[in-house]
Amino acid sequence: MSTTNPHSDAPTEAVSSPVDRARVRRRSKQRRRVANVAGLMASLVLTGSLYSVFAPAQAADDTTSESAAEAAGRELYERSCITCHGENLEGEPNRGPSLIGVGEAAVYFQVHTGRMPLVRQEADAPDKPTIFSDEEIDQLMAYVQANGGGPTLPSGDLRDGDLAEGGELFRLNCASCHNFVGEGGALSSGKAAPSLKDTSDTELYAAMLTGPENMPVFGDNQLTPDEKRSIINYVQTVKFQADPGGAGVGRIGPVAEGLVVWVVGISVLMFGIFWMGSKA
Repeated sequence: MSTTNPHSDAPTEAVSSPVDRARVRRRSKQRRRVANVAGLMASLVLTGSLYSVFAPAQAADDTTSESAAEAAGRELYERSCITCHGENLEGEPNRGPSLIGVGEAAVYFQVHTGRMPLVRQEADAPDKPTIFSDEEIDQLMAYVQANGGGPTLPSGDLRDGDLAEGGELFRLNCASCHNFVGEGGALSSGKAAPSLKDTSDTELYAAMLTGPENMPVFGDNQLTPDEKRSIINYVQTVKFQADPGGAGVGRIGPVAEGLVVWVVGISVLMFGIFWMGSKA
């Protein structure tokens, strides 16, 4: 007959085995939870470390990327332009258009000719003396260009173009509104094409690039930079060209000349009639 040794391990294992297994499972779950928490903390620490390495550098680049001219332009914009053109250059309904995409060329033309800031809404923005200095205009240009993008002003000699080609291009694209010699003329709805008599080379180029008001935009696909220079050469040359026929009568075309001939002819004819009548 066999007996169980009281010092044997078998009975002890049989008695304590379920309890031990439960403890082992609990400890295993606790270890897994601790491991998960430790892994999560390690991931958070690693993510924070990477962010601290890269994000501050990028933020510093963003804050330092604005030049002094752009910062000064921002102040001018917020003081003189934001009411009509909006806080983010996006425009305001019934006040002013968006400046996104107009570029420094549009800013130069509108501000340098005094059209902006606009005094009141009307058919045409009048050409008037500018209220900004050249330096302030450059600052506004830098701000709008940096935040809205768009056409930029060219450099170099803007009259370096073919004179004959410029005359042909001007008559084809511009004379219907500005007259054959740039004297300007009336348009519909109370609008008018301005005279080009006092317009500078840069203003002419900027106007062709941006198409202010009723003027169409002549991008580089419509008129190449060389063709724009040819037109500028023609406009600036014809201003000082002598009239081979004598007095130019405002150089506004054959209608004015015909009117002068008619008035003078009728006056001479009437004088002759009265003179003959008095003699008779």
